[in-house]
Amino acid sequence: MFSLRGMNALVTGASGGIGSAIAIALAKQGARIALSGSNGDKLRAFREQLHEEHGGEHVEITCNLSDKTQVDELIPATLDTLGGIDILVNNAGITRDGLAMRMKDDDWDSVIAVNLEAAFRLMRASARPMMKGRFGRIINITSVVGHTGNPGQMNYCAAKAGLTGMTKSFAQEVASRGITANCIAPGFIRTAMTTALDDKQAEAINARIPMGKMGGGDDIGAAAAFLASREAGYITGETIHVNGGMAMM
Repeated sequence: MFSLRGMNALVTGASGGIGSAIAIALAKQGARIALSGSNGDKLRAFREQLHEEHGGEHVEITCNLSDKTQVDELIPATLDTLGGIDILVNNAGITRDGLAMRMKDDDWDSVIAVNLEAAFRLMRASARPMMKGRFGRIINITSVVGHTGNPGQMNYCAAKAGLTGMTKSFAQEVASRGITANCIAPGFIRTAMTTALDDKQAEAINARIPMGKMGGGDDIGAAAAFLASREAGYITGETIHVNGGMAMM
């Protein structure tokens, strides 16, 4: 069940905490992965680790998602290296936090460009080969704050909320071609950023979560593996909230 054998997947932000967990989850189920990110050395090291621990002939493709030209070259590069694309996971994202009154235009523009526009461009580019194959799985990683809002993150929240709406629209456009488009909205997940919190900060966060703890990358990876599977073929335009009950939508 949930076998992805024979499928080709592109995962952006693949060398980060959540991105690497998603790539591992897909690889464990048999998918071949194109790992994308802006740090070529980290991608290469992770590809070697993925091959050593889970097998498979995976590839890495360096891409700066703030550069439109590089973004537009990413799907063709994936098709050239893997021979096709069945699964697209838009995971990469950046933050440029600040209160709205003090937010610089560049901080707004950069977050929208990477978190929202790049995802749109990749969805648009992947649609044609997926439609030709009459199969596709689009998985967009949003955030709980795209639904709840968060002070100091107007740009990030706008991008994540926009990604949810964009996914619903795309899902309706391509549903008849065997392509699904869904979101995963993580809550607080243990990453390099959250491990830097002191005990008092971590306790305050955990107190807001009914399960009393942050989630792990594996929790997001498991949701992605399910949505990528053939068994999830009748689920589209939806958001799976993985937040330990912190926000029940």
